[in-house]
Amino acid sequence: VQLVESGGGLVQPGGSLRLSCAASGFTFNSYYMSWHRQAPGKESELVAAITSASGSTNYADSGKGRFTISRNNAKNTLHLQMNNLKPEDTAVYYCNADLSVGGYKFDYWGQGTQVTVSS
Repeated sequence: VQLVESGGGLVQPGGSLRLSCAASGFTFNSYYMSWHRQAPGKESELVAAITSASGSTNYADSGKGRFTISRNNAKNTLHLQMNNLKPEDTAVYYCNADLSVGGYKFDYWGQGTQVTVSS
């Protein structure tokens, strides 16, 4: 199982970034996918999530109206489009795959990609 994030970097306030997460080794289209982030000295927080089948989305208040999560089940990829970035968005962003079935829970994480918003 692998989740590999990419697309992070340094961006000025007001800029945009598109994060990607390439998944392999599991049935991607069955999994609930999400992005989380962790800033230095702070706890990890959910940024956005998307269901496996219908593609329904959910966002933390901090990202509503600025972030868009999407998935391509044919390509086993997850994306996070981030617009109008703010310094407080600076964090390591992690991709997560989650599936609970038959009393078992499958939970996978990527290694993270650094997003730094600074002038």
